[in-house]
Amino acid sequence: MRLLFIRHGQTQPNADDVIDTRIPGPILTPLGDEQAAALPHALADEDIGALWVSSMVRTHLTAEPLARARGLVPAQRHGLHEIQAPEWELSDDPSHIDAYYDVVLSWAHGELDRPMPGGESGQDFFARYDAVIEEAVQTGRDAGLETVAIIGHGTAIRCWTARRTDNLDAATLGQRPLENTGVVVLEETQEGTRPWTCRSWMGEPISGVGVHAPIGPGGELFR
Repeated sequence: MRLLFIRHGQTQPNADDVIDTRIPGPILTPLGDEQAAALPHALADEDIGALWVSSMVRTHLTAEPLARARGLVPAQRHGLHEIQAPEWELSDDPSHIDAYYDVVLSWAHGELDRPMPGGESGQDFFARYDAVIEEAVQTGRDAGLETVAIIGHGTAIRCWTARRTDNLDAATLGQRPLENTGVVVLEETQEGTRPWTCRSWMGEPISGVGVHAPIGPGGELFR
């Protein structure tokens, strides 16, 4: 089984370096629309048999062109939503962004009991995210699919892959930004707590669209 994690297209808070993890959240910017429209061509060689999205509107809008091109109806699961920062919503204060990533990085290192101020703990995050990934994979297997695509959120994707792949870890997380519509390719290789191997991390920018655009909270380097 192959999993493609695709970060959503650009939103205005991304461009403005503003934390915005509210649900359902903002729509895409014009650049984000361009990025989403480029996905079908960029992923033309991928045998995608199913699409999954979160409860945040930006993932739905990003999925639309790809779903239309493949004749797929995306499955929505709330558990794929971004790691929320209730006490720092709509903040552009660098100290708040640093504090947000400090919590997430601690989860990637295994400090799962630590809570996000006003929000979930690492245990909570991995429980909800693991449940959806397991459902997506099992549903894909039952349908005889080779590849399932999940359109999600930068911080959630980066944190989850740091603990669920056998060749990525928290120590190198700061070296792995995830641009809007950046694609991460995983292959299932074993059983256990790290059953996946990362085969590609933004190996090919999406048709060059938005490569140099601001990526904002959720995609930039950890400070």
